[in-house]
Amino acid sequence: MYKIVDHVIKVSVRNLVEFILRSGNIDNTQVTTADADAMQEGSRIHRKIQKRMGSEYQAEVPLSITVPAFILDEEYSLCVEGRADGIIHTSKLNEDNNLYENVVIIDEIKAIYMELSFLKEASPVHLAQAMCYAYITAKQEKLDSIGVRMSYCNIETEQMKYFEETYTYSFLESWFKDLTSEFAKWMEWQCNWMQKRNSSIKGIDFPFPYRVGQRDLVTGVYKTIIRNKKLYIEAPTGVGKTISTVYPSVKAIGEGYSNKLFYMTAKTITRTAAEDTFRILQDKGMQLKVTTITAKEKFCILEKTDCNPGACERAKGHYDRVNDAVYDLITHENAISRELILEYAQKHLVCPFEMCLDVTNWSDAVICDYNYVFDPNVYLRRFFANDTKNDYIFLIDEAHNLVERAREMYSAQVFKQHFLDVKKFVAGYSKKLAKRLEACNSSMLKLKRDCEECEIVESIGDLVLNLMRLLAEFEEFLVEWKNFDNRDRCMELYLLVRHFLNMHELLDENYLIYTDYDEKEGFRVRLQCMNPARNLATCLSKGKSAIFFSATLLPIHYYKDQLAGTEEDYAIYAPSPFEKEKRLLVIGNDVSTKYTRRNQSEYQKIASYIIQLAGAKVGNYMAFFPSYQLMNEVGRILEEKILIGELKAQVELQHNSMTEREKEQFLEDFVEDPDETRIGLCVMGGIFSEGIDLRSNRLIGVIIVGTGLPMVCNERELFRSYYDRCNGNGFDYAYLYNGMNKVLQSAGRVIRTQEDHGVIVLLDERFTNRQYQNLFPREWFPHEVTGYTKFPSLVEKFWNEVSIS
Repeated sequence: MYKIVDHVIKVSVRNLVEFILRSGNIDNTQVTTADADAMQEGSRIHRKIQKRMGSEYQAEVPLSITVPAFILDEEYSLCVEGRADGIIHTSKLNEDNNLYENVVIIDEIKAIYMELSFLKEASPVHLAQAMCYAYITAKQEKLDSIGVRMSYCNIETEQMKYFEETYTYSFLESWFKDLTSEFAKWMEWQCNWMQKRNSSIKGIDFPFPYRVGQRDLVTGVYKTIIRNKKLYIEAPTGVGKTISTVYPSVKAIGEGYSNKLFYMTAKTITRTAAEDTFRILQDKGMQLKVTTITAKEKFCILEKTDCNPGACERAKGHYDRVNDAVYDLITHENAISRELILEYAQKHLVCPFEMCLDVTNWSDAVICDYNYVFDPNVYLRRFFANDTKNDYIFLIDEAHNLVERAREMYSAQVFKQHFLDVKKFVAGYSKKLAKRLEACNSSMLKLKRDCEECEIVESIGDLVLNLMRLLAEFEEFLVEWKNFDNRDRCMELYLLVRHFLNMHELLDENYLIYTDYDEKEGFRVRLQCMNPARNLATCLSKGKSAIFFSATLLPIHYYKDQLAGTEEDYAIYAPSPFEKEKRLLVIGNDVSTKYTRRNQSEYQKIASYIIQLAGAKVGNYMAFFPSYQLMNEVGRILEEKILIGELKAQVELQHNSMTEREKEQFLEDFVEDPDETRIGLCVMGGIFSEGIDLRSNRLIGVIIVGTGLPMVCNERELFRSYYDRCNGNGFDYAYLYNGMNKVLQSAGRVIRTQEDHGVIVLLDERFTNRQYQNLFPREWFPHEVTGYTKFPSLVEKFWNEVSIS
């Protein structure tokens, strides 16, 4: 929003007025989000309008004004800058019609999708921007008065609507002084806070004794940040990845290399670990504002989110109160959690989610999901909407998850049936919109006739043209009809189409267009992002440095390729701090989970391994399966063994619709020093296969059943063909790396601290093949290879040696 460099505070006109002068309600019935997505089209409209103006019109005029500001008894300069769309220098007859007077008019152009007949007056924030330019111009040209013209243009029709006003210089001077005085209050707080923050950081040492390789890791992160590079870290469990990345990042902030870091995660449990790490440093005396962004649904005070003044009292007048709420919070709290946001939002009667987003403007560290930085539909526009490069540090935890997540973020799809469904809903309201929907359905029908199962398509120009027309008509329709049955379904399609068109703008060699049939929704057209690196690089270019880290980032060249790495970027493999004698790693080479080999004999063999492992020592165990179907087959066998007395254990199965409380209970049942054996049957790649932290003897053994390869499907086969053409590694990119990552993550559940002991069993003959063993981390060597008849003696020997030591 602003920059402070050498006692000069720089803020754009737009950011200044949008922050200080915003007012009114949150209202999801107003379709305004498209304005930001129309920026590119709006720029074209701007240029077109400016070109047709005469010689009196001066376009794209840079303007700035610097005024003194005394903050903390020190002299600062406040520089307000921007670019006026146009300045008109003309003349007109005076009131007596006998003398021409010079007239100056500021022209502010806004391109919008809204039907202009619905626009009754200029937006106060838009007008305030023009007034700032008017004041700067009047001061520079020594004018007694100046005109302001707001020029609104409908993007589809290019029709214009104008609002004009004339202001005296004295009025604008007083108005601008009030505006900057209000802003100075925030700047005074910010400058004071930065001094306290940086001073406190200088006195903070690394809070723990360094583990093996950890000092090198911390140094590597710090050097990467000050050199403006990216770093890819493969760091096994126990290295202390979170503190090893957060600490040097905070140090870089304290030394002026950055003013904000974003700690990104894929799961709630890793967000909690990040919060705990910042709290450790805060307990040591570090002063840092740390805000965690929680999903809107978890913040909302309503049973069903409905953000408009008719449904929510917090939405009504939210923007009139939110700045006071934010100022109250940041002047009293440092570790800004969901609970604190809710408390202060209640106090000031504002929306907690929107307040949380505003608090991030004043935070030094933001903990959030990947979406808030990378997802084109969700990202924090206040930080990433333009092409400006900032000094942000990006810390990407569990970075292996970002590959699939990013591919999905930058892909898009539309379903033929959706156009027909929504056409039924709107036919009675708008024949024009119904016609646009039918045109899209017709375009889809043409594509469907050429698709038997899955078809790669070179061009979808006809569909895209009809979608663009549909989007424009949707804009007008949703503004006119704010409340009607099935409006939510209309909004869903509107957002889907908008995203599809936005992704179509990004199409390049990293994309495929294909058609196929979804099991639930029927025929679809999909824009599939095959490699998200270029899109991620665009996001990362808006910051200073990025640190990608995970316990499973092998092979590193694959993740660098998919996560925007270059030859100039660094990679580190951190050694495991755990003693190899404290774990037993066994490959069962007499088991196969290939689809052609799945039968009752194999299921019995898998069950035997689980029984033998659990029978060697009372404790808690987990077995991870490639699918629910295979897990349930083995689960039935184990239940039968319990009934006939061959297995003495509690067996719990994961199911695919567990509530948050059920997930918590599942893990809570894995207690320390259990009196009886517990076996959890789970799915690889699921909620229990990564991110959970069952320390000490809460988990002493895991069995990984199979290689974790994704199921063969149209999308995976397209990936395989695509990467066979790109680099000859189609199977690896589409299947192998994804599967082995799930294996590594599942295995990582059992040894969590240097005091832990445990057994890891890999059940599949393919684990003895070189292509799989090449992906084993260093700490997996040496290991044992055996069949289930010799397996019990290996486990018994391991536990005997542990008890002796």
